[in-house]
Amino acid sequence: MFPDLPAPVARVLGALRDAGHEAALVGGAVRDRLLGGRPDPDDWDVATSAHPDAVAALFPAHSWDNRFGTVTVAGTPSVEITSYRTEGGYRDRRRPDEVRFGASLEEDLARRDFTVNAIAWVPEDLERGTGRLVDPHDGAGDLDRRVLRTVGDPDERFAEDALRLVRAARIAGRLGLSLDAETEAAVRRRAADAGTVSGERLRDELLRMLDDPMPSRPLGLLERLGLLAVVLPEVAALRGVPQAKALPGDALDHTLRAVDAVVSTDRALRLAALLHDVGKATTLADGHFIGHERVGAELADAALRRLRVPRSIAAPVVRVVRHHMYSYDPEWSDAAVRRFVRRIGEKDMPLLFGLRRADDAASGAADEAGEVQAELERRIAAELASSGDVLRHRRLAIDGDDLQRELGMVPGPRIGSVMEALTEAVLDDPSRNRRDELLRLARELDPEAVTDGTAPGADG
Repeated sequence: MFPDLPAPVARVLGALRDAGHEAALVGGAVRDRLLGGRPDPDDWDVATSAHPDAVAALFPAHSWDNRFGTVTVAGTPSVEITSYRTEGGYRDRRRPDEVRFGASLEEDLARRDFTVNAIAWVPEDLERGTGRLVDPHDGAGDLDRRVLRTVGDPDERFAEDALRLVRAARIAGRLGLSLDAETEAAVRRRAADAGTVSGERLRDELLRMLDDPMPSRPLGLLERLGLLAVVLPEVAALRGVPQAKALPGDALDHTLRAVDAVVSTDRALRLAALLHDVGKATTLADGHFIGHERVGAELADAALRRLRVPRSIAAPVVRVVRHHMYSYDPEWSDAAVRRFVRRIGEKDMPLLFGLRRADDAASGAADEAGEVQAELERRIAAELASSGDVLRHRRLAIDGDDLQRELGMVPGPRIGSVMEALTEAVLDDPSRNRRDELLRLARELDPEAVTDGTAPGADG
């Protein structure tokens, strides 16, 4: 089952065994190998009988979480080494109040969340990849039965850490598992507890869902279990909102299709697809969603702040939600194309256009809309090639200092207004971006400006 371990993982296991300690692979890597056909993870989990001090001594150059006895060995992939432990009490519904080391592997597995994550592989011959499974909770059997089940009483597991409610939806959705009856009933009973989880931890689970090849599976399960209304009420509110699309379903069905239609794994783009229509829940009037992109941008911003999504990701997502309802017409003039580029910004256009393609695909209009979109992108490329300085940097042949020096304009808001008017003139006709022409136009815009190069009241 493990004949081709990544070298960093094999080195960690070998070092622990050579030092006289038991070491085992645990968690998602074992689960996914048993399922077969899944890529190996970017990080691997190793559990060991070695005390945390002994582990830290073996890997002194790597990061160490002293309280939880975890050493992370950096590399590709990274390896997280945790000493066998038992835990007691979860008053904050996240971290154990007490951690006791020196447990057995079986005791360590008993503290884990789901049976499919409570399987260990203890190597016997690392070169040949042979070893034995330790599976006290029949996690392998649950994988065969395609069932997700908690280790022990589900209410106790979810009371220990409410994030496990969301993890249940993510793992089951990603792996195509069904929740067993007791586990699902407990999730439904305790769904509101997910609201006690920090925004950062919910964010991380949500982003992992969006990493899935088909995010609608875990997201749809999140909704079915009553968790979406707790984690992302803005998106949950789209259920039942009617849509006039070629494809059937309501606004939430459309949203989930749009997330699936994102061809890349870019998290910002998938977040944009997930949030692009949240404004529709409150703006439907006479069959139209009036201003839903503006309302949606405000709701998206609030949701992303609540989830502590970094502003480097959140800000462009909010901007493209605000602008995603643009309507290109082949009759647009070149000046209209240039103004579109200025309004959106070259940096945000790939995100906006990726969202538009996903939105069109989810609406059943990908082919026809794709041709029109392709034409817009060709025209934008041509304008950037010919007028890039103005479009990218607002780089005119003169600046505010020139207006003060040449026209004697007084520093203040009026200079900004004139510069904006000059920019608009150049967008209409890029050939006007010449120093003499722009100074002439500035004099027309501000006839009170002094034209002999002497500022008002100057001593000469």
